Amino acid sequence: VQLQASGGGWVQAGGSLRLSCAASGERTFGTYVMGWFRQTPGKEREFVAGLGRFGASTDYADSVKGRFTISRSNAANTVDLQMNNLKPGDTAVHYCGAKLRGFGVSRTDLEYTEWGQGTLVTVSS
Repeated sequence: VQLQASGGGWVQAGGSLRLSCAASGERTFGTYVMGWFRQTPGKEREFVAGLGRFGASTDYADSVKGRFTISRSNAANTVDLQMNNLKPGDTAVHYCGAKLRGFGVSRTDLEYTEWGQGTLVTVSS
């Protein structure tokens, strides 16, 4: 599967952005577990949100719970991350990843084998 992330940009604190990850490949998109991660310079990539196969389960990092919503469209082969009430601490390069094995979401980036190129989100105070 090939992933293409988009939707990053600059926003003031309290604003919203919507990230999108488009997938292409031969395997049925719904069979992938999808995740969003983010990374800042000098830090490990951290889990943000994930969606299980066919949307059967979701998981969110505590830092974004109640503010971010992950969703997928199996017909359009996309997974989106709606980010509301953004904070300066959300500033990071955001990546979408696909986990090809298993059914549930993992918070470990090593379990995701396919990655998009990353899209930068900048939140100013």
